Amino acid sequence: MVAASVIFILVYALIVSEKVHRTIAALAGAVIMILFGFILQEKAIEAIDFNTLGLLIGMMVIVEITKHTGLFEYMAVKAAKWAKGEPMKLMLALSLITAVASALLDNVTTVLLVVPVTFSITHTLRVKAFPFLMALIFASNIGGTATLIGDPPNIMIGSAVGLSFMDFVKNNGPVVIVVQAVTSLIFYLIYRKDIKVEEEYRKEVMAMNELDFIKDTRLLYKSLTVLGLTILGFILHGFLHLEPATLAIGGATLLMAVARVKPEKILKEVEWPVIFFFIGLFVMVGTLEELGVLKLIAAEAVKLTEGNLLLTGMLILWLSAIASAFIDNIPFVATMIPLIQNMGQIGGVDVGPLWWALSLGACLGGNGTLVGASANVVVAGMAEERGQHISFKKFLKVGFPIMLVSIVISTVYLYLFYLT
Repeated sequence: MVAASVIFILVYALIVSEKVHRTIAALAGAVIMILFGFILQEKAIEAIDFNTLGLLIGMMVIVEITKHTGLFEYMAVKAAKWAKGEPMKLMLALSLITAVASALLDNVTTVLLVVPVTFSITHTLRVKAFPFLMALIFASNIGGTATLIGDPPNIMIGSAVGLSFMDFVKNNGPVVIVVQAVTSLIFYLIYRKDIKVEEEYRKEVMAMNELDFIKDTRLLYKSLTVLGLTILGFILHGFLHLEPATLAIGGATLLMAVARVKPEKILKEVEWPVIFFFIGLFVMVGTLEELGVLKLIAAEAVKLTEGNLLLTGMLILWLSAIASAFIDNIPFVATMIPLIQNMGQIGGVDVGPLWWALSLGACLGGNGTLVGASANVVVAGMAEERGQHISFKKFLKVGFPIMLVSIVISTVYLYLFYLT
């Protein structure tokens, strides 16, 4: 346990230092875990969340094909003209769209669709993309917290406890609205003086005809039809008994077929460094889970509260948030679910409020660091493809303090409505 934890910390230090590419560092850590016998190869493969990887690959293919239609440039010009070239107004609008879309779809799918539009907007207005990307990352993770399907931890909790889509909307929805409003205000205050658009670029945007950017109308119709069917599948996946990965891969396959594109050409454009980073991370965290490190931390933390509902709820919220900022939240939530269930069975505690503490902490905590949530890593990968590097330290400097604000708001919410 100690040796594996030390290796994990060393790999994490490499990722933070950025002296080694994060994908190489994560894969090296995974290989070392297997070579040292900390986890069997079979268990290492089981630790990889292929549902997440399948969802990512499928949606990346759909977005890549759709990109060739000019749709994202069209939407960028349309949005820029609607906002009259005012960047902060655009940032707030895109954040709201992202938050709502993440609640109805999932946060990874949403950023894959919205980020290309954002890059087109920032390129057109000649402004820095980083503030916009940070706002979208936060909005995607916050919006995903509101519903059953918005973020993987919610799906896991809902499945284990039998909570419905509307249960999450009623219990997480109110605080998510407040958190998103406060977060948008913070981004506005931070960047309002830094993001300025020169008048000539504003006039240039207002003079553009967005229809001129549509390159292939037939492909556009095909892409939108397949994308619409895929999104409908995400919404109905519970009734269809199909995982999001199956629907995403199915949509990608259908679009490649009807668009008659060469698979090798499209698959070259998939963000493979992001995919393999996740593989390495899943194996490393899976090793810690297999050795009982995560269970030990969670059990010792819960033991400290001695069954007090208020203290337990606050501990779960903050422990989930801090842990989810630095490790993948899926295995952490998987470890916490049986612990919370056992508390109800052994101590006779009403654990209902604890599920919302776990959900809010795990989902919102992902905004703390670059590797805290899938959406963060995906956006960073897309930015790197366009020559705009988002460093771990730069993300941490902005993300971690704002994440703490969201957890403070959640603390007040849980205290007032659930834990007193």
